[in-house]
Amino acid sequence: MERDAQFIGQSGPFLDAVERASRAAALNRPVLVIGERGTGKELVAERLHRLSPRWAGPLVTMNCAALPETLIEAELFGHEAGAFTGATKARAGRFEEADGGTLFLDELATLSQGAQERLLRATEYGEVTRIGASRPLRVDVRIVAATNEHLPDLVEQGRFRADLLDRLSFEVITLPPLRAREGDIAVLADHFGRRMASELGWTRWPGFSATAAATLERHDWPGNVRELRNAVERAVYRWEDEGRPVDAIQFDPFASPWRMAALKPDAAGAAAEEPARVSPAAGVPSLDCDDLRASCHAFERQLLEVALARCRFNQRATATALKLSYDQLRHALRRHDLLEKSAG
Repeated sequence: MERDAQFIGQSGPFLDAVERASRAAALNRPVLVIGERGTGKELVAERLHRLSPRWAGPLVTMNCAALPETLIEAELFGHEAGAFTGATKARAGRFEEADGGTLFLDELATLSQGAQERLLRATEYGEVTRIGASRPLRVDVRIVAATNEHLPDLVEQGRFRADLLDRLSFEVITLPPLRAREGDIAVLADHFGRRMASELGWTRWPGFSATAAATLERHDWPGNVRELRNAVERAVYRWEDEGRPVDAIQFDPFASPWRMAALKPDAAGAAAEEPARVSPAAGVPSLDCDDLRASCHAFERQLLEVALARCRFNQRATATALKLSYDQLRHALRRHDLLEKSAG
């Protein structure tokens, strides 16, 4: 398992998790890595292997959720020829492949009860038995497992073996979500932005505008670092002027005024023939009105920004959506200093 990703961050919770992983790496003991999706559990597993005495051995990965329950045990422990329908020849399992190295079991909580029982024996005695075989094989494997579930709760619910949890939880490393990593969003966004700009052949990296940077900081990032990387790389590749800071961020790539799920069946045909319409209140927050002139000015600017974004910053499409002439729209954009954000 070789990755081009790397640990990037400077917040206390993040550095504490990395330090714990580094200390645990030298010990020949199992480690559980807990964290939300996109927090970097695979990177921790790789770090545990690379910093261990097993670094020259294999690092074998298995996603327990990616296989049907009937095949998981065969994948983990291997099988002999004729052990089941379709097993035309003997095959080594992941444990045998990882002999002398590390076996990373992702999505551990999805293992069936039968697979959990066999895994317990393998970790307890260092022996695996291929399906259809009568004699066990000795293996020297370190287990690193990851999940986004709270395993003690699963034990109470009877969905995970308590004895297996005891065996695997010598060390438990819990990765902080991105929203708890103060200061790391800007660092990560700059890293991913620079890398994407280089991939696109840009001569320089203009960075993000103050507005875009603030937008990134305010987002909750339920998908954590993986979601941030996608959002930043998408924003950079869609930005057409490398001379100006990136100023447009789209968190939901599926957002569209023409999304089929948002259209009523009887209106779908009509919607395809009409230009995008902008709801006057769409995306515009309520404003406290203690200054009518200033409030109207701010309200108009927000309406223009929403319309531009929905029309992909195309001025003619925006003018049509707002029922303005092209010249009227240009005048309004100039009044609100929005001309540079849109294309003619």
